[in-house]
Amino acid sequence: MSTTPLGVLDLVPISSGSTASEALRNSIDLAKQTESFGYARYWFAEHHLNPGVAGTSPAVVLALTAAATSTIRLGSGAVLLGHRTPLNTVEEFGLLDAAFPGRFDLGLGRSGGSRTPGTSPQPALVGPASVVDGHTANGLRIPPRFDFAPLLKSPRFALHKVLLQQPGAQTPEYVDQIADILALLAGTYVDGNGQEAHVVPGEGADVQIWILGSSGGASAEVAGGNGLRFATNYHVSPATVLEAAEGYRAAFKPSDELDQPHIAVSADVVVAESAEQARELAAGYGPWVRSIRTAEGAIQFPTPREARALPWSEADRELVADRVETQFVGTAAQVADQLEVLRDAVGADELIVTTITHDHADRVASYRLLAEEWARRENR
Repeated sequence: MSTTPLGVLDLVPISSGSTASEALRNSIDLAKQTESFGYARYWFAEHHLNPGVAGTSPAVVLALTAAATSTIRLGSGAVLLGHRTPLNTVEEFGLLDAAFPGRFDLGLGRSGGSRTPGTSPQPALVGPASVVDGHTANGLRIPPRFDFAPLLKSPRFALHKVLLQQPGAQTPEYVDQIADILALLAGTYVDGNGQEAHVVPGEGADVQIWILGSSGGASAEVAGGNGLRFATNYHVSPATVLEAAEGYRAAFKPSDELDQPHIAVSADVVVAESAEQARELAAGYGPWVRSIRTAEGAIQFPTPREARALPWSEADRELVADRVETQFVGTAAQVADQLEVLRDAVGADELIVTTITHDHADRVASYRLLAEEWARRENR
């Protein structure tokens, strides 16, 4: 029996031959559809300077989506604090909560401009289950660690910082940003000169705070130390997902919000009526990931035929191997089995699913088929 809630993470992907306007309309429609399928949350990611991703401002897309839905929780996955201030973050979500009370998750994440490395040593044994020959005891694939350093040093990454920050601006320590956001929401903010700040709307907003992180470092420590919910991403950094969960649990202190750790974990998923059809729909995933990891920016998601026609080298294959081999692709039963393995290996309380296909109808069907299978397992 499976009672783990399913959520959605949406990048607002633009398919080849399509437009940002169409992508936005498709995402709002998908939110409406997944609400009817029984998904618990719908989160929007924040990405910039990507030709194939229209999700640049979670707060804007959340406002549009809230007006088109009624019950599903909506959130940011995540607001990137490397180029934002605590004040404008609280103001944006204060406005959202004022318009649609009690429906929002404020997911907070670091970005390339963030400071504060983790202060605790990362565990040698990563997570709740030992990893032998690249797998946990229950069979979850844990690939070799991907080196993000070349990507972070690329000229395009530097351009992000130039365009997203004021000249000469320096992002505060991440732990301080989180503390300021919590204080502004609680109405307890006081600066070094004794000046109080009260955000209207924002103070007292009924938002649920989540910290998103990929490792056992700063994000996991901040989430655990403040007794907040934590989301870690198998779909971005599968090699460190267990480390992140363990780091969060090790740092956790009970709070007014939570008396025990609460973890969500994300996975890339494509579901279809047959495994062969699902593999066909997922054909564009490798080239799409390659475009991100070469720092050119996410391309418009290709059709399977377009994906097969793209040049592809052994170096390309190695560049994206960890992501491709940890994408869950198949029938609803096959993917649900893999999600249960992921959940159990991480010890997750919730699962966040992200699905990209070229055609919107296939994307909707993937979420529907998975939800139907998940419901069947709940009712066993």
